[in-house]
Amino acid sequence: MATTAKFWNKLSAAQALKTVPRVVSSGQGAHLEIEGKSYLNFCSSHYLGFAEEPRLKQAAQAAIEKYGMGTGYRTLAGTHALHVELEREIAHFKGTEAAVCFSSAYAANASAVQTIMDKDDIVVSDQLNHASIIDAVRVAGVRNKFAYAHSDMSDLESKLAAASELQKKPKPNGEHPLILIITDGVFSMDGDLAPLPKIVELAKKYDALTMVDDAHGEGVLGKGGRGLVNHFGLEGEVDIEIGSLSKAFSVMGGFIAAKQPLIDCYLMGARQRLFSIALTIPDTAALLEAVTMLGESEHLVQKLWGNVDYLRKGFTDLGFDIGHSETPIIPVMLRDEDLARSFSAKLFEEGVFASAICFPMVPKGTARVRVIVSASFSKEDCDAGLAAFKKVSQELSG
Repeated sequence: MATTAKFWNKLSAAQALKTVPRVVSSGQGAHLEIEGKSYLNFCSSHYLGFAEEPRLKQAAQAAIEKYGMGTGYRTLAGTHALHVELEREIAHFKGTEAAVCFSSAYAANASAVQTIMDKDDIVVSDQLNHASIIDAVRVAGVRNKFAYAHSDMSDLESKLAAASELQKKPKPNGEHPLILIITDGVFSMDGDLAPLPKIVELAKKYDALTMVDDAHGEGVLGKGGRGLVNHFGLEGEVDIEIGSLSKAFSVMGGFIAAKQPLIDCYLMGARQRLFSIALTIPDTAALLEAVTMLGESEHLVQKLWGNVDYLRKGFTDLGFDIGHSETPIIPVMLRDEDLARSFSAKLFEEGVFASAICFPMVPKGTARVRVIVSASFSKEDCDAGLAAFKKVSQELSG
């Protein structure tokens, strides 16, 4: 059979296995409308409820009236005054010298690695890092890669010792290789935190740079939602901070926050910035308002954590295993994949949308229903969710 015919047959066979996502026909608040019915939203990463925040909507609408919709390439006519203001405000919010924004956190991760690392440099990465980090290292073409056991600092040190030996051999240009330690800040499947203080300590010991992808920590951890680095009091100690603008900030985009010389390097050399479109006018205006709101008050962050504590206790009191979560990501561990899928489907019948997370997203034998908490939940929402979990558990165990 011809190669192209095999290709099309392979695609046809794959169609039978495809997963069709739920189609939402409402805003992403505490409740979602799907096929005309309302569901409790236990699966969206809009931690602060900004997706339906009136102030963000008004900021976007006002900016559209004043400036229109689109921008362009940042290196041509696409750098708007709003972009410059947003990057300045993000740097102030994060406590860094500067920041640069991208159209996605995925692009920010790719840029962060590809721009400063070449094939002869060295990356040391947590085994459970997000796919965007794995892809970033691949795109950079780094050949010297070490993966340490998840959050295992003894294993990280052993990998750094091996990397340090490699570093002694100069690259073809005569320079010695860089070592870059990369970790997620919050691990999105389990909700646990990277042991950042020890990572920073080891980085100093082994002359390595540090990079933290804090996609699920922005707006959630630290004073007023300033992230994991602030949470641990490590401002100025982490070389590269990556943030998402689509989760707690509920818009789109991502950023790199760092010292000015490094940001200048990204401004001049990041291909994902040079050859990709800038954030739109309404997106940028809404993000500015989100940063402003977090600077004004910690109310939403505190409400989020109140809901986290309430739900965590509720699940534990009901006898569920919620793993080692330290964040608004609560994995209800069910282990069996068929059970996790059935549990999620039954919850949906009860009006609760919570996703089953199975292999290959997590290792086999660790399937779970993942609950993501929001400040937009009322106590009644939390109680309704817990009641649905209790009912489904009783049905499936009986």
